[in-house]
Amino acid sequence: MSITTSTTEQLADEFDSPARLLTAEGVRVRHEILDEHVADLDLQQLADLYTDMVRVRRFDTEAFSLTRQGELALWPPLLGQEAAQVGSARALEDRDWSFGSYREHALPILRGVDIDRWLKVWKTTSNTAWDPHEHNIGLNQIIIGAQTLHAVGYAMGAQFKQDDSCSIAYFGDGATTEGDVSEAMVFASTYNAPVVFFCQNNGYAISEPTSVQAKHVLARRASGFDIPAYRVDGNDILAVLAATRLALHRARTGHGPSFIEAVTYRMGPHTTTDDPSRYRDNDEVESWKERDPMLRVERFLESEGFDVEQLRADAKTKADALAKQLRAGAIAIQPDPAEQMFDNVYSSPHARIERQRAEYKAFAASYEKAAS
Repeated sequence: MSITTSTTEQLADEFDSPARLLTAEGVRVRHEILDEHVADLDLQQLADLYTDMVRVRRFDTEAFSLTRQGELALWPPLLGQEAAQVGSARALEDRDWSFGSYREHALPILRGVDIDRWLKVWKTTSNTAWDPHEHNIGLNQIIIGAQTLHAVGYAMGAQFKQDDSCSIAYFGDGATTEGDVSEAMVFASTYNAPVVFFCQNNGYAISEPTSVQAKHVLARRASGFDIPAYRVDGNDILAVLAATRLALHRARTGHGPSFIEAVTYRMGPHTTTDDPSRYRDNDEVESWKERDPMLRVERFLESEGFDVEQLRADAKTKADALAKQLRAGAIAIQPDPAEQMFDNVYSSPHARIERQRAEYKAFAASYEKAAS
């Protein structure tokens, strides 16, 4: 698809009303720009996306329960954001890289990350969750917005190597006020980097509503960096998939970065240490339940004559198997040697690191000696 100024202006006109292809009632609506980017999708493929969302949600709720039972130390739930994450993840090609924050659980699941290895971080028994180069996924970032710099850095590197892979950076509405995100967009725009900035606007930056972050819709911020932006219904997996495919196409064909604001809602707490009832009322949460990303897919498929009852049963079987694997892995976790933290600081031996390793071992040994 050729990207023109009129295309960007037309999408900009929709900032006040996020673009969608599937309404909350499950009605398929047409969109002049986004339709062609999901034209290849049949009912079975949409059903597969639904199954992905069910698996991701089941994984998320099981991890939340394990935290409450003392098996994990902390968990940031993604409940309600499944369409934003699954839709964008399935738009990526295997060679593309993703860089997320602490809430992007769908990417590791869909790309086959070793669950047992991953959970060690959330049980605080290891400093690292996976080898990024095995799955093309950067490690989760706790520092708000830092992953946008990593994504742009990768994209610029791919550009220098004349590699047509792209990167995508995931972040929340609160991160848009961080300096790192602005710096990342400056570099991406200046160097025409093949990167997608994917903002999941879930309504709250911990306890502060989006209205505190910006007076206008977040997608408009990208215009200051001369980056085209798309604002979509983040609970509509078709719109998310289409918008991400469009943005990746732009990046891969030399048109540079794009910014996507996926308007969604965080149904649960910020993390398992948060109490959202202190800053939002239950009526607001209930109003978003009707916009559930999976419910609208069920309604649409049912209207098309698809066997939704069987789909639910099959998806539940796969989701329960994943949850069982998660629980068994979390319970069986053994801590990594603490000394392992020094292994991957540099790619080759480094005198300062080896000195720190020796100091740590001596310090640890002193405790063992005192205890004996």
